[in-house]
Amino acid sequence: MPGNCIQCQNVLTDNECARIGEFAGGHRGVGALPAMTRFMRDVFAAELVLDQDIVAGFAHDSSNLPGRADALCRPQSERELAAIFRLCFSCGIPFTVSGGRSALTGSATPESGVVISMVKMISPAVKVDPEHQTVVTPVGVILEDMRRAVLEQSNGKLYFPVDPTSRADASVGGAMACNASGFNPGEAGAIRHWVEAVDFILPNGMKISARRGQYVSGNGCFIIDSPEGSRSLPVPGYPRPKIKNAGGPYSAPDGALDFVDLLIGSEGIFGAFSACELRLAQSPAGYLDLFFSMPAEENAVAFLDYLRSHLSAGLGQLTALEYFGVNCRKYMSHEGNLFRGTNQVGVYIQQPLTEKSAEDAALEWLELFAGANCGIDEDAVIMLDNERDRKIFMEARHSMPANALEVVQHRGAYTIMTDTVVPPEHFREFLKFTHHAIQSEGLDYLSFGHFGDCHLHFTILPEKEKLVKAVEVYDRIIAESARLGGVYSGEHGTGKRKRRDFLRCYGPEAAEQLRRCKAAVDPEFLLNRGNVIEYAN
Repeated sequence: MPGNCIQCQNVLTDNECARIGEFAGGHRGVGALPAMTRFMRDVFAAELVLDQDIVAGFAHDSSNLPGRADALCRPQSERELAAIFRLCFSCGIPFTVSGGRSALTGSATPESGVVISMVKMISPAVKVDPEHQTVVTPVGVILEDMRRAVLEQSNGKLYFPVDPTSRADASVGGAMACNASGFNPGEAGAIRHWVEAVDFILPNGMKISARRGQYVSGNGCFIIDSPEGSRSLPVPGYPRPKIKNAGGPYSAPDGALDFVDLLIGSEGIFGAFSACELRLAQSPAGYLDLFFSMPAEENAVAFLDYLRSHLSAGLGQLTALEYFGVNCRKYMSHEGNLFRGTNQVGVYIQQPLTEKSAEDAALEWLELFAGANCGIDEDAVIMLDNERDRKIFMEARHSMPANALEVVQHRGAYTIMTDTVVPPEHFREFLKFTHHAIQSEGLDYLSFGHFGDCHLHFTILPEKEKLVKAVEVYDRIIAESARLGGVYSGEHGTGKRKRRDFLRCYGPEAAEQLRRCKAAVDPEFLLNRGNVIEYAN
């Protein structure tokens, strides 16, 4: 039976905890870092780096937010991770956890204190359990390396389905921290769906081992029971739109929340993963990959509506349903290999094959295209059935952000990209509003993204003199997504960059709920300070 009383354990010995307590009694704040360097070396044989030439390389993520840290720690074990957590916590030093640093929201960007990189948390090795179709993995390993190990150890029979664009850079722990998702439409496209169990280090260095279903909050709270005493952890209860959602920690309006769900997507504000167990899926015999172009966006949206009503197993049967919208041709490499004639938008479908051959499945899709009456010309359908064509498609897919970035940098500005998701019934209205908001200000842009989830990235490419106006347009788009019952983030999270978006979506009471929740385990807001919610002295 699940319960709400969570048992903690100490990773460190009583003597090690006592020595940390003695050290903290005489050392406080970042001024203690030189002495802490010696303490970590002598007591834990671990390195704390103060050399700014080294530290600076870990003080930012892919968001390009400016960051600064006073020291760097790269723990190699759960014990070292618990030690640096407890030391920083006890000495009142801010500390920020950093994974693969692929985040676009600044969640891994420190503002001061110690940056704790998880790049060396790669032991023990990835281990697949074929019988139970699970994998136990260290959190510092790169997600794509873990996915590759699963395929190798299972002889290709099992795979891990979540495949975010940054899978070759993101760590497993970082992917869980932001509830990363990939091409797959629906709930199963995000990592939360696949997490079975976690080991989790709280800010004070204590450890919680939790399996899904083991700990469920009662009356809106958990009780954290440890050798140091018990305390109540209130869970957030703000309403959460039931759509693809990476905006803020999971919540439970009815007060019943699985502890694993609270941690996945919490962006490190409650602690850090030290190990995890993930479910796996059976590998299909193969895939059917189709790309087809269409005259305009209205054709593509009509086709999406048609799919929702005509796919018997729903969009969840697909492993990709991607959209290439307005101006994608302009910023896409190899566009002439994919788009036909004057067609302006494109759709990519990937379907796993079980009993059917690729040819039979393709014929069924051609029949569906014809019945949809959405302007899909059979001659515009490309079957990506060889490595060359698949390689061209993937290069085209990834070229758009890179080409757009080059253009906007030449203009002396930067890209402003939405990550919004809205309910399907409001998708058309949202698209109309967003296109008009951008075009009415004369801004250059392109749109692409995850069609099956109504999750598009509108990427604005302003001239330098129009940057302020572009930010205003972005704010209007976020407000409109919230008005329509949507969220500001479908996959990239909140971090430090999108805290205002969290407030627009959920309101100040939601932020206050998160503050109370975080304060229960981190009263001074030392860990990952500034992620999701503002830190106030």
